[in-house]
Amino acid sequence: MFTQISVPVARPEIVWEGLAPLIILSAGALLIVMFRSVIKQLPLRVTAQAVPAVGAASVVGMCLAYGLAGTDAVFAGVRGDIGDGVFVFGLAVAAAIGAAGARMLRVGLDAALTSAIGLTTLAATFGLWNDRLEIDGAFGALGNQYGIDGFSLVITGVIAASIVLVSLLLDDYLRREGIDGVEMYVLMLFSAAGGVVMAGANDLIVLFLGLETLSIAVYVMAAMHVRRSESQEAGLKYFVLGAFASAFLLYGIALVYGATGSTNLIEIRAFLAPVILIDNGLLMAGFAMLIVGFGFKVAAAPFHAWTPDVYQGAPTPVVAFMASVVKAAGFAAIVRVFVVTFADYAADWQPAVYGVALLTLIVGSFMAIVQRDVKRMLAYSSISHAGFILVGVQAASPQGISAVAFYIVSYAFLVIGSFGVLSVVSGVGDRATSLDDLDGLAKRRPALALAFTIFLLAQAGVPLTSGFVAKFEVIGAAVEARSFWLAIAAMVTAVVSAFLYLRIVLSIYLGEPADDAPTIHVPRSAGLAIAIAVAARR
Repeated sequence: MFTQISVPVARPEIVWEGLAPLIILSAGALLIVMFRSVIKQLPLRVTAQAVPAVGAASVVGMCLAYGLAGTDAVFAGVRGDIGDGVFVFGLAVAAAIGAAGARMLRVGLDAALTSAIGLTTLAATFGLWNDRLEIDGAFGALGNQYGIDGFSLVITGVIAASIVLVSLLLDDYLRREGIDGVEMYVLMLFSAAGGVVMAGANDLIVLFLGLETLSIAVYVMAAMHVRRSESQEAGLKYFVLGAFASAFLLYGIALVYGATGSTNLIEIRAFLAPVILIDNGLLMAGFAMLIVGFGFKVAAAPFHAWTPDVYQGAPTPVVAFMASVVKAAGFAAIVRVFVVTFADYAADWQPAVYGVALLTLIVGSFMAIVQRDVKRMLAYSSISHAGFILVGVQAASPQGISAVAFYIVSYAFLVIGSFGVLSVVSGVGDRATSLDDLDGLAKRRPALALAFTIFLLAQAGVPLTSGFVAKFEVIGAAVEARSFWLAIAAMVTAVVSAFLYLRIVLSIYLGEPADDAPTIHVPRSAGLAIAIAVAARR
């Protein structure tokens, strides 16, 4: 016979506006699934008319999402200034432009719907930033389990923008490889929803659920190229090692709960602020387990072993998603857990992060320069960039958090653009990704070569690029925190990494293309994604 629980359970206060980006992503994925379950394949004539309609609807949806996520009616200030008539006319013109743009891109319906969902999510994020955050400040969207603040909105914006760009890359890639279907887009939206949860999670259990939602979808995405054995191998490796990392993370959560009596980050911080644990071995062990779990997700050494093989084997647009969204969500979780929640115990976890950051910088930069496959080069480059971001995390200061946020935003566009170029160049089979395949790219596709060069130079940290500013900021945060040797190591490894990027540039401009080199076709959608990434890299 069970005893009835008499303690009342308080219902968490829900602020629906704060949940708007998460709701749009989740509901959008479900709507696509429901639509495609009823209609497997539309006739080409119907699809040709449906895509412009989606383009127009996305403009209206962005307008509504921006207004509904704010504090006022849809663009109330603008409508009051220019009048309802002019506002409606302007909205109609914008919708017509959206329809014409969608028609010109010649994208598939699934890609158009996914891009529209990403744009609507981005608009809702801007609405939250411009209205709710500026007026009310940070607030809890789901009690004290999920919150909205400036950092979480930046990460949410990066995730939404990445969805749009990766959708444009996927459209032609899936048709070219003969694996076209709605599954990849739906998985990407669900994974992105998990990333948004991680960005705003104020509870370790909520964060873990978001992490698993993000990860499981990406495991499947990595293995979805059924015509490539490398893709199946990549998905299996990622899944097996990811399961081990999740186990470490979950065990770390249990240890933290044992040391503090709660999994809620707000309650943990309030508990630890006035208390100095005499015997904090349980908490230190929890820190260690959490670092292992998060280190796997952000591809930090020595937890990076999966990265080169998975990046090389997975579909190239999926790698762009992994390197941008998964890495951004992982670092968002690290900042929320360590820099914010355990700020009073920074002296205990900083040495571990210091060591991981140093090892990640060294492994990423030196291992990259001995590779011949460009995807493996960029995989080790991604590890190196994770090391730079960890330099900002290790600083454990407001300047460090700002540097981390800027680095994540900058790197997301750079890496999507880089893998976007590789996706176009790799050809049917997605195998033409070696340095030899890039020889003479400037002679075959000058504009594509120029875009790739800009991405590579920005990742190298050449002055007047966003990559230079990002590296300067994290190194400055390390100097402010008096981590001088780590700052010196970051500068030295940046020079070593520059050799990698210059090596690729030399192949592009000085290499001679093979006589039987295939003609490179640049789809309009992929070209637009690359152009946006070039424009955003500053």
